[in-house]
Amino acid sequence: MPARRRVTIVAAAVASIAASAALLPTWSAGATVVDDPTVDAGTRATFQRLADAVFTDRTQALVDGVRSAKPLTDGFSGDVRLSSRTARGEDAALTTLDRRKDLLARLGERYRKADTAVTLDATRVKGRTAEAAVTETTTLTYAKVRGDEPRTTGFQAHHELTFTADRHGDWQLTGIRDTDQGMAVNTVAGPSVKAPTVDDTMPSAPRAATTYPAPAKPKTLTGAALDYKAMAAYAEKYWSNYNKDYPDFNGQGAGGDCTNFVSQSLKAGGWKHVPGYVYDYTKWFGNADIQSHSFIGVNEWSWFAQNSKRTTPLANVYQLDVGDVLQMDFDKDGSKDHTMFVSYRSPQGVPYLTYHSTNTYRRSVASIIASYSNAAFYAYRT
Repeated sequence: MPARRRVTIVAAAVASIAASAALLPTWSAGATVVDDPTVDAGTRATFQRLADAVFTDRTQALVDGVRSAKPLTDGFSGDVRLSSRTARGEDAALTTLDRRKDLLARLGERYRKADTAVTLDATRVKGRTAEAAVTETTTLTYAKVRGDEPRTTGFQAHHELTFTADRHGDWQLTGIRDTDQGMAVNTVAGPSVKAPTVDDTMPSAPRAATTYPAPAKPKTLTGAALDYKAMAAYAEKYWSNYNKDYPDFNGQGAGGDCTNFVSQSLKAGGWKHVPGYVYDYTKWFGNADIQSHSFIGVNEWSWFAQNSKRTTPLANVYQLDVGDVLQMDFDKDGSKDHTMFVSYRSPQGVPYLTYHSTNTYRRSVASIIASYSNAAFYAYRT
């Protein structure tokens, strides 16, 4: 082979090697890169423990006297840990929740202890990314500030955690997302809001004030045509264990299952079906097979409730009593986003709400106001 040809071939080979090196990940220089790591039972268990630490820290930030304790997430390092960005985000979340605790105290509400448990429902792995679906179950015990609070409030929330493996195969928690509506008391991100469906031709409910105390608006709970105790009993029976006689709309749009659950509760206490076309907001019906839009839709329920005269508006959210309904418009765009049911009212005049999406038991109106102070509220007497 001629010398010139040998030189040309060698030069081309060197150039090819250099080009290939340029395409390698930047971490390859001077470091050992492991293949895509596997997620074994031990790793999944650590994912679960870290998720439990994250949501326990958030809940404990709301409890009197524990904010100064070292966060549980600080104990994670090595094979599974928080990324630096996620750690900063959790620090900010704890600060936000600490402020919420102070606001709740000014509104007359405190928690003396909390219990949080997280279960790992499923794990999906693709390359160097793992997504863990978890369920958080939390119970908060009320401190007796006024002396008439219920014993506890609680919720079940669903989240998706994203873990990313670094060049050594170590996993870092890089993302946390609520997969239901995000209405838990320890949620820091705003709830998902659907696109507006405002129709100016439909009945428009007046907004309710949120000041305490409210002017008296007594409600007769016994001897009425409706059984309000049955409504409340239904709501508190099925707040976390869903009634299989109805479909579950969680995960199906921003509204989730909230209005479907409230309609079931009202039906349990005497609201009668008004059969007809599912899209007609003057009709109301729901069972395992078919539901009117007014049975499951936030705005549609409001339109039916007002048009049928089954409800009257209340001027203040603190006037709500057992069997009444509270709706919220998170961004004040005129389209209501969430529906909740009053299952308990304290003797001092504080309503407590039970609802789906996120599944919640006896959360006070004060807590809702402290978490969503910029929302518009609509209160309905049934």
